[in-house]
Amino acid sequence: MDKKIEHINIQGKVLLFGGVYSNLQALEKLKSIAEKNNIPPENCICTGDIVGYCAQPEETVQLFKLWGAKSIAGNVEIQLREGAEDCGCDFRKGSRCDGFSQLWYPYAQSKLSKSSLDFIKEIPDHIQFTYAGKKTIVVHGSWTNVSEFIFKSTPWEVKQSTFEATKSDLIIAGHCGLPFKQIENEKLWINPGVIGMPANDGNPTVWYAVLNDAEKEVSITHHAMNYNHKLTSKLMYNGLLPEAYARTIITGIWDNTEILPPVESGLQGFGIQP
Repeated sequence: MDKKIEHINIQGKVLLFGGVYSNLQALEKLKSIAEKNNIPPENCICTGDIVGYCAQPEETVQLFKLWGAKSIAGNVEIQLREGAEDCGCDFRKGSRCDGFSQLWYPYAQSKLSKSSLDFIKEIPDHIQFTYAGKKTIVVHGSWTNVSEFIFKSTPWEVKQSTFEATKSDLIIAGHCGLPFKQIENEKLWINPGVIGMPANDGNPTVWYAVLNDAEKEVSITHHAMNYNHKLTSKLMYNGLLPEAYARTIITGIWDNTEILPPVESGLQGFGIQP
C-alpha cells in the first residue's frame, strides 16, 4: 500500500511528542504547556500511538482532534483503522508485553467511537517538511518498518537506511518509548520520548521535546513533564487493563525490559539524559 505523506510548511518552535497511549491527563497537561508557550497546534507533532495502554482512548482521541495538533499513524493507529486483532507492536509472541497487549488493545477497540475511528483513518503515515534548511521527515519506527524499535544504542547503520531512503537530514521518530538525540555526519535523529508512559527511569515524569530555529539552525531540547499521573493510574485499575502498567505510571519502572537492547536495559531506574 502506498504511504500517505503530508507535506507541511513550518517554522518557529515545534513541540514534538509521541506515545500518548490513551493517557488523557498527560495530553491535557501537554496541551496546556503548548498554549502557555504560544506554540500553535499546527506546530505540535506526535510520532504516533495516540491510543495505547491507558484507560481513556476515546476521550484522548477526541481531545487530540479538538486541539488540532498533527500526528502520523503509529502501529496502533494502523491496526485500528484496518480492524486488526492485535496492536502490531512487534512484541515477541508469548512475551509479557504480548500478553498485556491482548488486554489493552481489545479494550481500546471497544471504547472508540466511529468519530474517533474516522479521525484515525485520516492520519498520514508520515509528515515531511523543511526546517531551518534541513529536510525533515516524521516516522514511527523506521521508514521501512513502522514497528521497528530503534534506540540510541541501535547501530548508526540501521538509522542511516532511513536517512538514505527518505533523502532526509533530520529524522523525528517514535515507538521505542525512550527519548534521545544523535548526530552523525551532520544527520540528526531525534526521538522526543512519549507522554503516555514513563521512560523506565524510576520517575513518573514523561518526556517531550522542542525544536527551535531561532538561530537559523536546528536546536533541540528535551523536557520532563509532570502531570496528574495518580489519576491516570487509578483509572487503569478497572479490571480490564494490565495492572502492571498502572503500577509503571506510578513507579516509573517498566514491568520488563524485553524490547530493550543491553545498554538501555542496564539503565533501568537511572535518570534519563537525552
